[in-house]
Amino acid sequence: MSANELQQTMETEAPSGRMADAAYATIRQRILDNVWSAGYQATEAMVATELGMSRTPVREALMKLQQEGLIKVTPRHGMRVLPVSPEDMEQIYQILTSLEATAAELVAARGLDDAQLKPLSDATTAMDEALKVDDLDAWAAADEQFHAHLLTLCGNDMLRNVVLNFWDRAHRARMVTLRIRPKPTHSTREHIELVAAIRSGDANLAGSVQRAHRKRAGTELLSLLNRLGLNRL
Repeated sequence: MSANELQQTMETEAPSGRMADAAYATIRQRILDNVWSAGYQATEAMVATELGMSRTPVREALMKLQQEGLIKVTPRHGMRVLPVSPEDMEQIYQILTSLEATAAELVAARGLDDAQLKPLSDATTAMDEALKVDDLDAWAAADEQFHAHLLTLCGNDMLRNVVLNFWDRAHRARMVTLRIRPKPTHSTREHIELVAAIRSGDANLAGSVQRAHRKRAGTELLSLLNRLGLNRL
């Protein structure tokens, strides 16, 4: 059986939804990691070939990504990755600042024990260890894990889903600037302060700490983008 025949057989046997989900996840991650940066263009056929899939699941994935505002699909011309401007980032960080502060308040109010809060502590420790060896990729991964756990622990799935959508878009800017901004020592300290506030059950303090953390991070990022003249990412 040829490679093409094998691929067709696999797609016939696999539910179409699963193939579309796989295409969506792969394309989305490439965009968020700036593998396919702003302005990148490809036809539907080119994307399908790149992913080793037929065009049907790719088409479904592209339409979903267009609805999320990550790409624009033009008939007969394929997809184009849309840029994220500093103005977009400012609005995204306003959303993250507000909703993640609410998430922190909800986590603190739940009265979780040390075992339940361990993922937050472990992520903070991983951030600290990564900085000691100047592994910025590991630091970024641990930082993402911290915020993801915070959203999961808040117990509000709707809030979590909204934040993750916008947080993923901020990821693009974070990865572009990861190695050109100051060493992110503030984030680790602020995460430690947040875990302490949550552990104490002080919802107001937890919300204030997280709000200040996001405001500081957003201000630093926007200042860097403007200073470097990065008008689109």
